[in-house]
Amino acid sequence: MAQKIKNNVYFVGKVDWELRTFHGDELSTHHGTNYNSYLIKEQKTVLIDTVWGPFAEEFVQNLSREVDLKKIDAIVILHAEADHSGALPLLLKSIPHVPVYCTPNGAKALKGHYHQDMNLKIVRTGDTLDLGNGKKFVFLEAPMLHWPDTMFAYMPGENILFSNDAFGQHLATDKIWADLIDQAALWDEAIKYYANIIAPWSKLVDSKLKELKTLNWPIEMICTAHGACWRKDIHKIIEAYGAWANAYQENRISILYDSIWGGTRIMADAIAQGIREADSNVVVDVFNTAKHDKNDAATEVFRSKAILVGSPSHNKCMLSSVAKIVEELKGLAFQGKKAAAFGCYGWSGEAQKRLTGLLAEAGYEIVDEGITNLWEPDAEAVRKCVAYGRAFAQRVA
Repeated sequence: MAQKIKNNVYFVGKVDWELRTFHGDELSTHHGTNYNSYLIKEQKTVLIDTVWGPFAEEFVQNLSREVDLKKIDAIVILHAEADHSGALPLLLKSIPHVPVYCTPNGAKALKGHYHQDMNLKIVRTGDTLDLGNGKKFVFLEAPMLHWPDTMFAYMPGENILFSNDAFGQHLATDKIWADLIDQAALWDEAIKYYANIIAPWSKLVDSKLKELKTLNWPIEMICTAHGACWRKDIHKIIEAYGAWANAYQENRISILYDSIWGGTRIMADAIAQGIREADSNVVVDVFNTAKHDKNDAATEVFRSKAILVGSPSHNKCMLSSVAKIVEELKGLAFQGKKAAAFGCYGWSGEAQKRLTGLLAEAGYEIVDEGITNLWEPDAEAVRKCVAYGRAFAQRVA
């Protein structure tokens, strides 16, 4: 059932309460998500985005109850990824000639996804789509937020910015508006979304925010592609993106480790103790990379000023869960963070050197050579780890 956004603008998307992983199994979505699609009923009837393919039939059926499909004058695809465009092929079976507006890269992506003829209309920054009744869309390309094809659509008069993936969250809700959602859950999911999806493109985020400011569009609502939309305190999410895009950090240190027989875990706990002794105000988060959710851990790394990553040496390498999270962090490209490695070994101790190299390759400033221990930590080794934690806290203060 459509829900009114404002005047002739309606939400016609899908709430996916059950979703628990996204981008295949790469991203955890503990609270599900929304696939937000919008229907504008001015003199012209225009649809913005669709929903993910598994819900295509449901989406098209529901949409047909809200509007005669043959009266849809245009479809705008702000981003061609399958969670936004997945119902498009089925919808076009009913209205094959309707124009589909997208960026040049959007056209490439739609052809690459669906391999079918579409009446594609290419738009660029500054182009408009007349809706009649004195209303229109103004398009603003937003490449790499978070795909090359992404764009925004702004509706003057209604003062609505349709932002696609920017400013969203993976959070299933039928309430539509961010001010109606539990604020702790909302902001936890907003920063997780940024850290795990948008962060690699932070320089472009910063640039796009500055461009939006220069355009001086009055924005009363931000309608996102996922999760809740914004109608109150809009400046808060825009300012948050501005902060997150600029080497964001809090007074936090994250410790990530895996262990075989518990030695590296003992080291992690002792290092954490030392950090807390040196700085009672610092927040220390400790994650076992084999047991904790990697996206939750990455979110806390994003919030941290420094990280410590630990693994025992195993077959001349680090443990696979540690290698996985370091590779993840390299791709996320967080800026302005410091790091060191630690862990136990019994034979030759390759893991810590490899870890240090990989952390440097991932863009982290290596503050020291870390700390290692031959065999399982005894009382003296634990004491050294506590002392190392105190020293590390001082180095990254």
